[in-house]
Amino acid sequence: MRMTIRAGFVLFLTLFSALLLAAPASAASPVYQFSPVNQYNLQLSAGFWNPIVRYVSEKSGVRLELKLGRTSADTTSFVLTREVDFAFTNHLFSPERERLGWTVFARPDRPPVHAQIVVPVDSPVRSLADLAGSTVVFSGPEALLAYKIPHAELLRRRLKVNVVFTGNMDAAFAQLFSGRARAAGAHSELAQRYGARENKAFRVLWTSAPFNDLALMASPRVPRAHVQAVADAFVSMGREPEGRRILAAALALVHGGEALSESLSFVGATGADYDAYRRFHHAAPANPR
Repeated sequence: MRMTIRAGFVLFLTLFSALLLAAPASAASPVYQFSPVNQYNLQLSAGFWNPIVRYVSEKSGVRLELKLGRTSADTTSFVLTREVDFAFTNHLFSPERERLGWTVFARPDRPPVHAQIVVPVDSPVRSLADLAGSTVVFSGPEALLAYKIPHAELLRRRLKVNVVFTGNMDAAFAQLFSGRARAAGAHSELAQRYGARENKAFRVLWTSAPFNDLALMASPRVPRAHVQAVADAFVSMGREPEGRRILAAALALVHGGEALSESLSFVGATGADYDAYRRFHHAAPANPR
């Protein structure tokens, strides 16, 4: 009986010691919040990103959690108020925001995209001049490609329009095709995907110079080793069977399940890949309205 009690006591001490040793390791493994700007509605955005975030967390050993705001402006506010640690964004390249110290570590491996001003293909509008005094919808005040760049072009041409924000690109296109707006500011790739998903066609009135798409970025608070592990996981996704499957499913989701000729993967990147945004900020008003 005494041997049984002694054995139980030894087992208790062993388990207790293991718990004590595990506590510092657990404390050293924080949960990081990841916020991609809202390119789609909330349900579609969550469906796109959650499987990717789970894969990257498992592959890197660095735990990420998806944090989405109701609008792209809300999501960017998480960055500005230090509520998140990783982001997928192009909203941090203005001079004042670069001082926050966020760094680029990867980007989508695909051709550059463009800012556009679009109308339905059957619209009577044929030129930007036809939009004077009209309602033009934009996804939100933080959107570089879908608002700031196209609206700066309207200002450059001295065309006054009634600006309406909808919260995301899908909502802007829905208002455009419902007739509540005459034109929309657009991200070229998102316009293409919306058209395929909803069987809609656009006429492009204006298109910008090329820009690299959104950047994967890390807060200066995140230890370099954790940033590198997350970067390696994102970049390796397209080379591994499970990663390719997840990326293909995410892309099919935003294309409405259509057969795809394009693929999605990530490559390493640096801030130099986003110099086109810096040139825009230096040449245009910080927040054109």
